[in-house]
Amino acid sequence: MSASAVASGAAPAVHSLWTTAAEPLTKIPAPHIEYVQLSPVLIVVGAAVLSVLAEAFVPRKGRYYAQVFLTVLALVTAFAAIVGLAAGGYGSTKAHIAAMGAIAVDGPALFLQGTILLASLVAVFTFAERRLDPADHGHRVDSFAAEAAAVPGSDQEKAAVKAGFTTTEVFPLALFAIAGMLVFPAANDLLTLFIALEVFSLPLYLLCAVARRKRLMSQEAAVKYFLLGAFSSAFLLFGIALLYGYAGSVSYATIANVVDGSVASVDPALAQTMGNDVLLLIGFALVLMGLLFKVGAVPFHMWTPDVYQGAPTPVTGFMAAATKVAAFGALLRLLYVVLPGLTWDWRPVMWGVAIVTMLGGAIVAITQTDIKRLLAYSSIAHAGFLLAGVIAATPTGISSVLFYLGAYSFVTIGAFAVVTLVRDAGGEATHLSKWAGLGRRSPLVAAVFAVFLLAFAGIPLTSGFSGKFAVFKAAAEGGAGALVVVGVISSAIAAFFYIRVIVLMFFSEPKADGPTVAVPSVFTAAAITVGVAVTVVLGVAPQYFLDLAGQASVFVR
Repeated sequence: MSASAVASGAAPAVHSLWTTAAEPLTKIPAPHIEYVQLSPVLIVVGAAVLSVLAEAFVPRKGRYYAQVFLTVLALVTAFAAIVGLAAGGYGSTKAHIAAMGAIAVDGPALFLQGTILLASLVAVFTFAERRLDPADHGHRVDSFAAEAAAVPGSDQEKAAVKAGFTTTEVFPLALFAIAGMLVFPAANDLLTLFIALEVFSLPLYLLCAVARRKRLMSQEAAVKYFLLGAFSSAFLLFGIALLYGYAGSVSYATIANVVDGSVASVDPALAQTMGNDVLLLIGFALVLMGLLFKVGAVPFHMWTPDVYQGAPTPVTGFMAAATKVAAFGALLRLLYVVLPGLTWDWRPVMWGVAIVTMLGGAIVAITQTDIKRLLAYSSIAHAGFLLAGVIAATPTGISSVLFYLGAYSFVTIGAFAVVTLVRDAGGEATHLSKWAGLGRRSPLVAAVFAVFLLAFAGIPLTSGFSGKFAVFKAAAEGGAGALVVVGVISSAIAAFFYIRVIVLMFFSEPKADGPTVAVPSVFTAAAITVGVAVTVVLGVAPQYFLDLAGQASVFVR
């Protein structure tokens, strides 16, 4: 304090960071969480935590049975909660934003969450399969490494195999991945979207690396997926930062209001950047890149064939179905809720992506000699067909994409379940040459796989035809008739390699040293049966499910 101030008798100045009296603090409001509406996600997360505890405390001999029981129970209970919420009107009249603006509870969210849970339940059956490989040292084995942390080929791994160890950690990992997938299409702000993405991506990176056979290829697939996934996450996060700079919020509704120009007040700290269209367009492009990576659309598809081929086949089926459902759900919500005011900006971009995805996936698939890589490129082409429905930008477009996702997911899991059955001395026989004559060696398995291939090709009386017809019809009504023409051409190209596999199975001579078809347990048999049943029912009588998807096609904002 200066001498003049003391001389004048002035009171000493008090620093602004100090307090002179016990001033009452403003109360921090407690968060309001709608636990009942969030119960499907909470059930799966709770089961995942219990599953981790089971790994720690349940004796090794009982771990597999405890994990399978807990996982199946959690998924069935969570699906029952979805049905209860839908019956209670939360998909229509009571649709709202829950968890303080973080999660949307509406028709599309419930439909997609139900699809993810059912597809995951069928996929978990393939995880639990333990009869396909012959017993090793008197112990039943599954598709996963005896000890994931052991170096491939090391004495530690051999000792684990001899002792009959199993990597039952795949079940809690799958549950955490499913929990992230349930939140992803329901996220109502960009930070929740990013957290959900990481929650389901990290377990998938690990699941890809734990194949019992061809472990080096499996680990290579996981590293590729992790590195490329990290890049896509970085793009997404950078895009979120730019969109926050543009709108001053990460909430979908607020960003949409700023895009429309209907925002009431401007944050002074962001006044210089809010409403800057450059930030909007670059940020939106980066977020879109992150989502298209998960969808597997060209040119963000390069991870798909290597990861599908290297990962354990049950994990490949799980990823190919559930991840696609979650990613397309998030993409729909972003385009239809956040950016309806930018339709004229994003539609030309998505046109280009859809065309190169459909043609790229179909043409490159013709050159494949491995059944898992062929199905990977097939999934890329299907991502293009789904994008045609997204581009429609109409309620019919939303319902057609929802229906297609439901139909596609069960066909995919069923097809990969069949792939696990065809085996030789080295494990799964995935080279196409080994499938020659399979129809004579095992007519039933070949016939079932032919049904799945015909559904992929979009042949009438299969779910694939109903799904493609729905998305192409929606695209044509939405003014994207040229895209439908490209889609039909791509479908014709794709039909060639699907039918080529059917011809190979039924009209080629089986080789003397060809693979055998393993007799599965009730788990894989159930997965394949459900796949065939859904394929036929949605192909022969799709109207009820189309109506269901139509009723669930309105996003809450």
